[in-house]
Amino acid sequence: MLKLEPVIWGLFGAGMMVGVLLFPAWLLVGTLAVPLGIAPAEALSHERALALAGSLPGRVLLAAAIALPLWAGAHHLRHLAIDFGGIARDALVGSLCYAVALAGTVLAVVAVVRL
Repeated sequence: MLKLEPVIWGLFGAGMMVGVLLFPAWLLVGTLAVPLGIAPAEALSHERALALAGSLPGRVLLAAAIALPLWAGAHHLRHLAIDFGGIARDALVGSLCYAVALAGTVLAVVAVVRL
């Protein structure tokens, strides 16, 4: 068993939470609530989004919204590869999947810091 497995499962769970709970809510507000008049159009204005992205909690939220689903996807791909290719290639495929997720996380943090 990989020593980082509990950490990876935690990142996977957090990524699934973001992908399953938060993204659909954001999509619902942006595609239905504003056009139907349920939410004001100013709620999604560029100035408000820029103000959110400029604050520390907003930056953390943006970094998490980008990075955590990467870890969930990497974990899913690893287990899909295990299902189709067997456990023999798990070390290579798992390392590759998590390396891509780590690189994406670093790029997300750099991009958010540079806002």
